[in-house]
Amino acid sequence: MPDILACVPQDRRPAARAALAQAFGPETVSAVAPVTGGASGALTYRVEADGRAYLLRLETPVRNGLRDPRRSFACMTTAAEAGLAPALHHADPETGVAIMDFVDQKPLADYPGGRPALARDLGRLIARLQATPAFPPVADYPQVVQGLFAYIRGSGLFAPGLLTPHAEVLTRLCAAYRYDGPQVSSHNDVNPRNILFDGERLWLIDWELSFRSDPLVDIAILAIESAPTPELEAALFEGWLGHAPDAAMQARYALVQRLTTLFYACLLLAFSASLPREAPDSDLTALTLEAFTAALAEGRLSGPSPELLYTVGKMRLADFLQGADTPEFEDALAKVHHG
Repeated sequence: MPDILACVPQDRRPAARAALAQAFGPETVSAVAPVTGGASGALTYRVEADGRAYLLRLETPVRNGLRDPRRSFACMTTAAEAGLAPALHHADPETGVAIMDFVDQKPLADYPGGRPALARDLGRLIARLQATPAFPPVADYPQVVQGLFAYIRGSGLFAPGLLTPHAEVLTRLCAAYRYDGPQVSSHNDVNPRNILFDGERLWLIDWELSFRSDPLVDIAILAIESAPTPELEAALFEGWLGHAPDAAMQARYALVQRLTTLFYACLLLAFSASLPREAPDSDLTALTLEAFTAALAEGRLSGPSPELLYTVGKMRLADFLQGADTPEFEDALAKVHHG
């Protein structure tokens, strides 16, 4: 009789089998099929059991300061209990196996009310997340970004000196950054791939990078793709705060936006930094958004491939420097530094 877990790597099958048996009983699972499309490295499978669909998730074996299932599973459990993440039926951080409700997702483009309503409701979703008991800490967000950037800079991925301008801007930014308020539960990766719409409501998934952080981090991340215009950004803040940010918050938001941009650059480039290479890259030229969109449409880039991750990583490096020599950035640095 064929093994129902034949699509699961052999070394992960015992833990997966034990988790399914514990969640549903040994004879209730009728089908297991891979689910593709994620970039986190986790393996995901649609499981049919007792006439219902569930998601079986096997975390990557990689463990480091940011990727720790003991922390991320605790965050995911808190979010599920608050109704922000799909309901959990099994979560074992030691084996890295989780089983949760399967969400039959609809395109975010079909969200009722369009992008303004989506931005507003995402702000509300983050407000609900931040009202949960605070997630475990890792470090202050600027320290996390500095650590990631130091790894990329020292990896040999780029030629010596190529990232010096980025290092200088980051140093000035971190020296000016001030936040003495409460740290809150933060997903830290609320990109559209981690936001599901089931036709009625929104869900957050993939909690590997979650930890306690500055309340503006998730808002700044959402602004990158879900609220990239002033109108959508205003809707996002309306949903989150109930009103527009004051001048002090707007200045701090400008700095946090830049930190999240570099965070994503480093996160995307980390995969390439771990691979063998013939020589460091000596060219930081990045595609424009228009050229990137055309490359996707024409099939010259597809994801989540290493080439696409590297391309977007270089685009984010360019975004990090964009406007760093303007009076507006200087004003934000001064306002935040002096309170």
